Amino acid sequence: MPTNPNANLYIPDGVIAPEAQARTSHLGIGAHQDDLEFMAFHGISSCYEQPSHWFSGITCTDGGGSSRAGKFADTTDEAMKAIRLAEQRKAAEIGKYSFIAQLGYSSATIKDPAQRSALVDELEALLLTTQPEIVYTHNPADKHASHVAVFHAVIEAIRRVPPFSRPKKVYGCEVWRDLDWLCDEDKIALDVSGHPELAKQLNDCFESQIAGGKNYGDAVIGRRKANATFYDSHSIDTVDQLWFAMDLTDLAEDDTLNVQDFVEAKLKRFQEAVIQHL
Repeated sequence: MPTNPNANLYIPDGVIAPEAQARTSHLGIGAHQDDLEFMAFHGISSCYEQPSHWFSGITCTDGGGSSRAGKFADTTDEAMKAIRLAEQRKAAEIGKYSFIAQLGYSSATIKDPAQRSALVDELEALLLTTQPEIVYTHNPADKHASHVAVFHAVIEAIRRVPPFSRPKKVYGCEVWRDLDWLCDEDKIALDVSGHPELAKQLNDCFESQIAGGKNYGDAVIGRRKANATFYDSHSIDTVDQLWFAMDLTDLAEDDTLNVQDFVEAKLKRFQEAVIQHL
């Protein structure tokens, strides 16, 4: 399991680590504590109380650089790291994850390509031991630099894994910048309408962020509902909450596919679609 000395592994139901790894079917890999609950709720909900499906999570950074206000205004970086680690573990308990691995890297480290190799090594090892069917991570069009750094690390790690052991699907999920702009053929609409009470409980775990100046819980639910309503102008809503993702499976399957070319193709299709309607 994680080798970084700052890493933390938590298995809510107490099984041994190899079992927690082996039973993982859906794996979320996020930059920060709370990213998984916001962007990968589709996986959490799909696996919740399902004996044959288990969601596991990986959080790459230590949470030390997060914004803070109110009762958290004077919290030191070290104290904030401990608070955010505990919040993430609480979410793993409530969501009944197979495991949560918090790797404890600083944001500065993972954003620097020259220092990112240790993170890639850890992700490769975790992918090999879990071999999930589906991976949820950040998308390359996200505007948060740490999110894009994790995206790059995930793709690099997946490409190190033998092809027969790679996930069948890799979804790059929206967080800091939505994906409503993607053309429909490039957009995956994930149904996140199930277990609404679970979604609220998970969002509420992250008090340090909500009380610290960002009401992410309400914003996430609002985006999910807006996505469902505005997804298709010519049909009646069949679900009331959607989360959008970019299908990254081609990048995971084709080691020669350039990330910039991959993203530029989607931007070009969007541009052409806009121009066509003028």
